[in-house]
Amino acid sequence: MRAVLAREMDCRRVLGRVWSGWRRGLAVSTAPEDAGFGIEARHQRQPRGSRLRSGPLGDQPFPGLLPKNLSREELVDALRAAVVDRKGPLVTLNKPQGLPVTGTGWVCGKGMQQKGVCIWGGKSEGVKLWPLVIFLSYFPGKSGELTLLSVLPELSQSLGLGEQELQVVRASGKESSGLVLLSSCPQTASRLQKFFIHSQRAQRPTATYCAVTNGIPTASEGKIQAALKLEHIDGVNLTVPVKAPSRKDILEGVKKTLSHFRVVATGSGCALVQLQPLTVFSSQLQVHMVLQLCPVLGDHTYSARVGTVLGQRFLLPAESTKPQRQALDEALLRRLHLTPSQAAQLPLHLHLHRLLLPGTRARDTPIELLAPLPPYFSRTLQCLGLHLH
Repeated sequence: MRAVLAREMDCRRVLGRVWSGWRRGLAVSTAPEDAGFGIEARHQRQPRGSRLRSGPLGDQPFPGLLPKNLSREELVDALRAAVVDRKGPLVTLNKPQGLPVTGTGWVCGKGMQQKGVCIWGGKSEGVKLWPLVIFLSYFPGKSGELTLLSVLPELSQSLGLGEQELQVVRASGKESSGLVLLSSCPQTASRLQKFFIHSQRAQRPTATYCAVTNGIPTASEGKIQAALKLEHIDGVNLTVPVKAPSRKDILEGVKKTLSHFRVVATGSGCALVQLQPLTVFSSQLQVHMVLQLCPVLGDHTYSARVGTVLGQRFLLPAESTKPQRQALDEALLRRLHLTPSQAAQLPLHLHLHRLLLPGTRARDTPIELLAPLPPYFSRTLQCLGLHLH
């Protein structure tokens, strides 16, 4: 008991210093429209190939992916290398694409779903989540596979935290890459959660993704609104749009969702798009871009819902369209220097690039956390000639 109380007192003492330290150490978001991709915080490590204009293309089609069949020790080493910032009890990771955060998923209760808060609904040996954990998308891991949660005790030890075990505060999904925020302090986590929930209610985005889309949105920027539901189709839980949902639909789990988007660059029939979700739902950003007829590159789940006849794109019925490998035309394959078999392994190009955290005081400008682009993402931008203007 004394040890627990001592840790809580230490946590309170460092909490104020954490915010002031981050305020000095990271870029402050003063102009959201200029939040450029590939710009890293000064304290972050820069993995090779993480910048937009990196060196010549390598021989690997998807450099920087997490190797398969890693041991627990190897995964801990990879996550330790993925740490981009540490301040007090907070640790920020740049999560590799394909690494699930959880192993059993979570559930959104009816009351909490309206707030966009997902409550942990599974079991995990020796691992806990803070009571209110906002996940930015829903990609549970397969049974028995290694997850971020499953190795958090070892990662905490590897980072020299002793008994102060890290917990997940905010995270991207399995198939997306990018920022994961961890904390060893309940008070810090509580303050962050209140900030995230308040921002969501006020419709102020705190998360910014960058995505490469197969196709160019008609508008250069705007809002995407859609009612979505989870439906079990052929043994798989899929997100399905709902037209004109009734009050009964809403009570039964249909949720009205909203995202902001802005086209940053275009080339070769593709686009670099900034996405900011204002609600939380399974695969929200992927489905929203499908509704724009511009599926995210590497989306092997929902892209099949976009059909093409005589060069014109149209939506296929979501309920009857089964997931399949994304189909890319020959011209795009040539630009990407990929064979059809390689394209079938194309990773999802959806990266949680930026998170906003509260400033030291209530009226302070939010603090910005940034994660470099994965090397394979930067390679794709080079191949397609997608550069910032």
